Amino acid sequence: MKTLDEKFETLLAAEVQPGVVVVTLNRPDRYNAMTNTMFVELERLAWGLETEDSCRVVILTGAGKAFCSGYDLADADDLPNLGALGMLDQQERAARALTAIRSLRVPVIAAVNGPAAGGGLALALAADIRLASPTAKFNAAFVRIGLSAGDLGTSWLLTRLIGPAKTSEICFTGRIVEAAEAGELGIVNSVCGDDVVAAAVALAEQIVANSPGGVQLSKRALQANLEVGSYAAALELENRGQALLTRSPDMAEALNAFKEKRAPVFQGK
Repeated sequence: MKTLDEKFETLLAAEVQPGVVVVTLNRPDRYNAMTNTMFVELERLAWGLETEDSCRVVILTGAGKAFCSGYDLADADDLPNLGALGMLDQQERAARALTAIRSLRVPVIAAVNGPAAGGGLALALAADIRLASPTAKFNAAFVRIGLSAGDLGTSWLLTRLIGPAKTSEICFTGRIVEAAEAGELGIVNSVCGDDVVAAAVALAEQIVANSPGGVQLSKRALQANLEVGSYAAALELENRGQALLTRSPDMAEALNAFKEKRAPVFQGK
């Protein structure tokens, strides 16, 4: 993948299995705190991977002991002085980065290897699937620094994952949610062993075994139907996806492989 040849200051990206790309936030000395450079690089990397047909799953994780500690408070002193439009520009830069990650046409798995706070929680929530190590912990830290939990999609995504009452409690208190509780609440799909990236890769391999088009249009339907207002609209979207996929040679290959009792060989066309 040509995108992986690019140089980044705050990220590492590597194809660890065919079609499986691991993206590592790489500021371990700052617990992978977010900076404007990281926001720009996340967006650039996401757009690059979007053009790579061989990319089938993206895994997000953090270097060192943390997943992501949120916005780097070393850069926060200037925020009150930016003015309304300056702060709006700052917010939109961050929002574009997380939107680019969430909008990737392929599944995104967050392998949460340690604390995910504030914007780090938002980044984990932007993934389609979240796996946690036993040392993972989550908090919506916004109120602790005088900000709102309505930031970078957290209020929208967390509410849909665990409901408004639990979201309100977590966001109003800013308390820590340990890995076990995150699993019970449904913030994460499961709590794995210490090597959460290996668990994410194993899950990614299961996804890669399926048809690329089927997985991509499944993701599109699942995300879009979080936002449509009716059952009828959901059916309309699903019908279009199925109609498109029956035009793909991958469906015929899947049926032939089933009849011949062999593994299908998908082309992703």
